[in-house]
Amino acid sequence: MLTTTLGSLTLRNPVLSASGTFGSGWEGRLFADLRQVGALVSKTVTVAPRPGNPPPRIHETASGMLNSIGLENHGADHFLAETLPRMRELAADSGVRVIVNIGGESVGEFVQLAERFSAAGVDALEVNLSCPNVQEGRLLFSTDPRLTEAAVRAVKRAASVPVFAKLSPNVTDIVAIARAAEQGGADGLTAINTLIGMAIDWRRRRPVLARGIGGLSGPAIKPVALRMVYECARSVRIPVIGVGGVRSAQDVLEFVCAGASAVQVGTAQFTDPALMVRIVGELRTLLAAAGTTIRALRGSALPGAAPQELRA
Repeated sequence: MLTTTLGSLTLRNPVLSASGTFGSGWEGRLFADLRQVGALVSKTVTVAPRPGNPPPRIHETASGMLNSIGLENHGADHFLAETLPRMRELAADSGVRVIVNIGGESVGEFVQLAERFSAAGVDALEVNLSCPNVQEGRLLFSTDPRLTEAAVRAVKRAASVPVFAKLSPNVTDIVAIARAAEQGGADGLTAINTLIGMAIDWRRRRPVLARGIGGLSGPAIKPVALRMVYECARSVRIPVIGVGGVRSAQDVLEFVCAGASAVQVGTAQFTDPALMVRIVGELRTLLAAAGTTIRALRGSALPGAAPQELRA
């Protein structure tokens, strides 16, 4: 009922954590039985440690959150030695997949990370082409189809595991970027990352975040994410992982109908770290009541999809 596939990767259900919102998953083990989810996606790992951006770097907005963390992490050496073993321990004998999100400021850095994590035996890589909180807000790899294709192709050549390209919504035409990633050999896409936004403290006459801009996430971006997943799914042949504003099983099923093969839960977990596991249970109930499955619903809202008769 809940089984789904991402290329050669089979997941027992379509519910994943979103990078940067749930640590490595280890931190959430006290709140819920994370062996019930489909996959855990790590926070972005870079070659060298990054201190991140100066505070303030988080700000709550109406139906969402702005963040300007700046990919703070301890670097690949620390992740391989300390964090990855914990992720594996959490996933051991449970069927939960381990996906590592990698970030680089050059193709060479992406390649180095792909080689190291492939050798470490992770289940897949998610390539963060699209973080708006580094490089002074420039989205080099995720806004130029040629750079997207080149980066993905290099990672794919270096990797021995499936590669998913995480796309930015801060583009004129996400379909052009999605097709470039597919042309580069990506096994799938993750859509979308955060939207660039800003908050201003009018009393202080200055932006709230230290860097001025930040990435907007949460329920406010769900309609945008849903539209972009739909556009990508009808334009490429590779699977799409949907992410953006998910708070319920209903949200997950909307993304699935729009063409997503799996769905990541992100910002909502800051207020409810047990949310992913509850969504898995809710999905079973909803699908059983409707007499359908994730596979049957996938892409059912896309043009040309065969109509389905669902039980009330």
